[in-house]
Amino acid sequence: MEDQREASREKILVCDNVNRWFGGLHALKSISVSIEQGEIYGLVGPNGSGKTTLVNAITGFYPPQEGTIKFAGKALNDLKPHRVAEQGIARTFQNVALFRGMSVLDNILLGRHIFMRPSALASLFYWWWAQREEIAHRAKAEEIIDLLQLESVRDEPVDVIPLGMQKRVELARALCAEPRFLILDEPMSGMNQEEKEYMVRFILDAHEALGLTVLLIEHHMDVVTAICERVLVLNNGEKIAEDSAHEAIHDPAVIAAYIGKKDDAA
Repeated sequence: MEDQREASREKILVCDNVNRWFGGLHALKSISVSIEQGEIYGLVGPNGSGKTTLVNAITGFYPPQEGTIKFAGKALNDLKPHRVAEQGIARTFQNVALFRGMSVLDNILLGRHIFMRPSALASLFYWWWAQREEIAHRAKAEEIIDLLQLESVRDEPVDVIPLGMQKRVELARALCAEPRFLILDEPMSGMNQEEKEYMVRFILDAHEALGLTVLLIEHHMDVVTAICERVLVLNNGEKIAEDSAHEAIHDPAVIAAYIGKKDDAA
C-alpha cells in the first residue's frame, strides 16, 4: 500500500511565485506551492487571506499577473475557465451556485457540459446519433447520484432540498465533469455537525472511488486535520505555513493570524 502511495506522488499542480493585484491591493504575494497526485491538500487562512483568489487564479477567473501555474506539466496562465475545466479541473463554490427551478438531476447533468458537442446535424439524426450521447451522459450522472446517495431527491427541484443536500448536489455536478483535480471551496459552510460528517464521508468516498486529487478550502479545522495530508496557510496574501495538517495548525504564526498576538490582545 505504501509503495503504491509513493509511486503516485508526482506533482500534478505547481504554482510558482504567483502574484495577483487588484488595483493597489496585493492579493497574492509570491505564492509557491505544489500538490501531489492523489493527495487531499488543505488551504486555510482567515477571511480575506487570499484563499479564493488563489483558487480563482488556478481556475482561470483571475489569472496571475506574475508567476506560473502548471497542471500536469501544462501552463494554465493563459487559459480561459472553460479551457481549464477541459484539462480535468473542477470546482465547487463557497456560496451554493445551483440553478433554481431545475431538478437535482438536471443540475448534476450540467457538469457534463464540457463533453457536450451540440449540432444541428446531431439533432436532425437524434435517434441514431444524439440519443446515444444523451444516454451516456445520463448514465454518468446516475453513477454519481448513486455514489453520493442522492437517489431520493434526484427528481426534486433543487430549491426545496436542505442546504446540506444542495452542497452534495454541487459536489455531484463537479464530479460529473470527470475531473482529475477537484477544488472544494468551503463545502461545509452553513452545515450542522451531522451534515459535515456526511460530507466528509462523501468526499473521502469520491477521492477513493475516482482517484481524485483534492484541494480543500475549509474553516472547520476539525475537518482539515481529519482528512488533509498537508496544509497551506495564507494570511494577507502571504504563505505563513505549509506542513502536515497537525503541524501547520499549531504553528505559532498560524495561531497569531487567527487569534492575534499577545501584544495585540494587550
